[in-house]
Amino acid sequence: MLPVLLAHTLVALAAPALVARLGRRAFWILALGPATAAAYALSQTGNILAGRTAAEHLPWIPALGLAVDLRLDPLSWMMLLVVGSVGTLVLLYCSVYFARDAHGLGRFGGFLVAFAGSMAGLVIADDMLVLLVFWELTAVFSYLLIGHYTDRKASRRAAIQAMVVTTAGGLVMLVGIVVLGVTAGTWSVSAVVAEPPSGPAVTGAVLCLLTGAATKSALVPTHFWLPAAMAAPTPVSAYLHAAAMVKAGVYLVARFAPAFSDLAAWRAVVLVLGGTTLLLGGYRALRQHDLKLLLAFGTVSQLGLLVLLLGYGTRATALAGLALLGAHAMFKASLFLVVGVVDAATGTRDLRRLAGVGRRLPVTALAATLATASMIGLPPFAGYVAKEAALEAWAHDGDALATVMIGVVAVGSVLTVAYGLRFLWGAFKPRLTSRPGPPASGLPAAMRSDASHDVVHPQPFWMVAPPLVLAVLGLVVALVPGIGERLLAPHADTYPAGEPGHLTLWGGFTPALAVTGAVLVAGAVAFVRRDRVERLQDTLWSPAGADVVYRRLMRKLDLLAGAVTAGTQRGSLPLYLGMILVGLAVGPGLALAWGLTDRSGDASLPAASLPAAENRTLELGPFAVVPWDRPAQLAVVLVVVAAAVLTANARRRLKAVILAGVAGYGNAALFVLHGAPDLALTQVLAETLILIVMILVLRRLPPYFSDRPLAASRWVRLAIGVTTGLVVMLFVATAPLARVHLPVSVDFPEEAEAFGGGRNIVNVTLVDIRAWDTVGEISVLLVAATGVASLVFLRQRRSDVLRLDRAATLQAAEPAARSATQHTRQGEWLRAGPTLDPSQRSMLFEVLTRIMFHPMILFALFLLFSGHNAPGGGFAAGLVAGLALAVRYLAGGRYELGEAAPVHPGLVLGTGLFLSAGVGLAALLIGQAALESTIVDLHLPVVGDVHLVTSLFFDIGVFLVVIGLVIDILRTFGAELDRQAESPSRLPGSDRRTADLTGGESA
Repeated sequence: MLPVLLAHTLVALAAPALVARLGRRAFWILALGPATAAAYALSQTGNILAGRTAAEHLPWIPALGLAVDLRLDPLSWMMLLVVGSVGTLVLLYCSVYFARDAHGLGRFGGFLVAFAGSMAGLVIADDMLVLLVFWELTAVFSYLLIGHYTDRKASRRAAIQAMVVTTAGGLVMLVGIVVLGVTAGTWSVSAVVAEPPSGPAVTGAVLCLLTGAATKSALVPTHFWLPAAMAAPTPVSAYLHAAAMVKAGVYLVARFAPAFSDLAAWRAVVLVLGGTTLLLGGYRALRQHDLKLLLAFGTVSQLGLLVLLLGYGTRATALAGLALLGAHAMFKASLFLVVGVVDAATGTRDLRRLAGVGRRLPVTALAATLATASMIGLPPFAGYVAKEAALEAWAHDGDALATVMIGVVAVGSVLTVAYGLRFLWGAFKPRLTSRPGPPASGLPAAMRSDASHDVVHPQPFWMVAPPLVLAVLGLVVALVPGIGERLLAPHADTYPAGEPGHLTLWGGFTPALAVTGAVLVAGAVAFVRRDRVERLQDTLWSPAGADVVYRRLMRKLDLLAGAVTAGTQRGSLPLYLGMILVGLAVGPGLALAWGLTDRSGDASLPAASLPAAENRTLELGPFAVVPWDRPAQLAVVLVVVAAAVLTANARRRLKAVILAGVAGYGNAALFVLHGAPDLALTQVLAETLILIVMILVLRRLPPYFSDRPLAASRWVRLAIGVTTGLVVMLFVATAPLARVHLPVSVDFPEEAEAFGGGRNIVNVTLVDIRAWDTVGEISVLLVAATGVASLVFLRQRRSDVLRLDRAATLQAAEPAARSATQHTRQGEWLRAGPTLDPSQRSMLFEVLTRIMFHPMILFALFLLFSGHNAPGGGFAAGLVAGLALAVRYLAGGRYELGEAAPVHPGLVLGTGLFLSAGVGLAALLIGQAALESTIVDLHLPVVGDVHLVTSLFFDIGVFLVVIGLVIDILRTFGAELDRQAESPSRLPGSDRRTADLTGGESA
């Protein structure tokens, strides 16, 4: 089975290249994809007859117990045969259906084969999660296929509508699968069906599954997406909407009905939705003049009947449903393909304009006649055998519900006969007719054509052969009903109730035969009196169609989304942050507080921290909290609290930034007092760099948050901050209490030295134990740097590095600066210093920079190489080196930055990421796990013993990423803003220097 899916994948990927080289003839090769599925199913026929099933297992996520489990039993065998055989014929049909110069054929062919593979995977999947994956893949590819004509609004709208409806049902189905899998303790479909769980949760899960099936199979009230999908090319309608996609929901019902059909909720949903869809689809089909729409509503009706039979819950009706499932795929796919032939031959699908087509297209007319006869249930066709088996099954039950079902199916079958004859007569009636159609100008634009209906163009053989083959198969399989019963009965026998059913061409003169005869007569009368039937339908009150309701709901949803967006997306960052924090306090915060209140008397709750002294322990509800271990911690906390309160109360931006920095440095002091030097070092370095960046940004912002005194808003911000702090404190205090297992970190000290080769647990964790997390974090850093630069570089991101050009500097500098530049000695260390305005230069700062720069670089290298065993590491080292570059920029300006770092930051970022991930993946080449470290101990003659761990190269990559990020930030918020400030006329909106870029008055 895996080779079947692989064949579909390879053919789908090769489709664009094949079509580009071979044109329409490539569809012959593309047909090999679904042909492999049909061939595999046929090869397993002997095993199915012998009662044997095939299964394959491919591990997916072993740690979670997930695997790709595939299984072929009688139900999946039949579905795989239908999907493969009909798909093969449809692809052969495509080889002549499309014009030679049709646009997008390669894409279309690839999507159609990919859909066939997704459908094949869906029907053979024995894992509910794998089934869901293929389920959603069919939705995606159907969206792409329905919207193939991208230049047509109707196609785009139909594709989106189908995607929205089926995806919504898929999401509900996901909930049902998760609940069912968790309740049953397994994701195996066969295991759940064999031993179904029970309980209210299972009932809810089953209803979720039925919701997904109803949306996929276009049951009421979501049936409207299927007729709209007729905007797709005819091959798509013949395959997706007759034989494959819409059958997915029917297949889901057939798969889980043996386990859950005895539930009252299941039977109620199946009977109501199935019966309503059967009648509504047939009623709507009688009013259609477009042949494809007529067949579409007929398909809706037949899908309702299929769900009714397969979900009813008895063996006999299940056998009849399986037989009708195969028969429907044959006759409905054949009829859709016939419509494509008629449309191509005449240029119209309006049955009011067609006449004399049958004489010019006799083979097509024959195929349509055979397929229609099977659809309306004439003997000796497959449709008759299936419907007769269904009527016999309910007749033998003899209860009131069975009688109601016979009545519903009889009425639905009368409608089927009426619209079936309407289709056949409308498409192939003789030229002389008493019902002249309206002129072309009176038709909808989608059905107008310059070609007259009097002109019928003959069509190629491979456009006529596929519908004829499918129609003839509907006759052939009906002549051997015993074989069909042997193949399908094993699945029907898994149903929990009822007597076994039978498939037969002649069962004698029975009540079921009488009902069939009455249905055929009544349907023929309804067709002959179609004028009166249409007038009667016009006089009856009709509620708004489901498609109209859908469009109104979507319009209201758009208006609601616009109103909500207008009310919340105000462009104020403080407002956004405030909403997030209030949501945190109101949602999880209240739930946490409620839980703590309920457990306040629970003596099992431990203390929130280890008690250092009994006289310092406070009883706060269920917690025994130790406020501090030493007075210095209290002093630092008071400083942090004061800085935070003053920050919320500040109106000057610079004041707020500095006070926030004080709070950050206070946190670093707390790390030191708690014995975490690594964290303290990183906090100090990061806080310093953030301060520098914020000050650079403040150059382009107004000095005050607002021109008005907003005392009230300051108090609101303070209240939100205090509340958020309390909530987070509760989270931190209660999180350890929720632990039920030993934390993995208890083994980190031993693992860090044994496997990581280092004694600094923090650094070894970053580069070895949790290296994948670090790869993700530095990847986010790279993306963030690119995004920030894209926002600041208004037109095009400069790819050059701003090096000092002495000639240009002499021309651009002010007279005083030009004089200073002319006297610059070649050996001056800060070469770009003279380019600055003398009023902006600080000789003391320049001297300190010259003294500090090289020691900072050396210190960064020391942290880099010593970080494996002592405080430091690549991240801290990168911050130190970045601060050194920031000092150079602050002392000498943007040209000095180019002199200090004459490299593009993107190159540094990319090199660092490649080095970290690349070296980590290189471990795979020597048989190790990805990112696994190797320890090498060497003795060099002069150096002595060398302890080398390969994670050092990973750390160097982190080092380069941080440096690249700092360079990018300095170039973005420093050099680029300097350049823009020198050319204010180039800045859009530069005359609005007092605008509050962080949210206006809300700040």
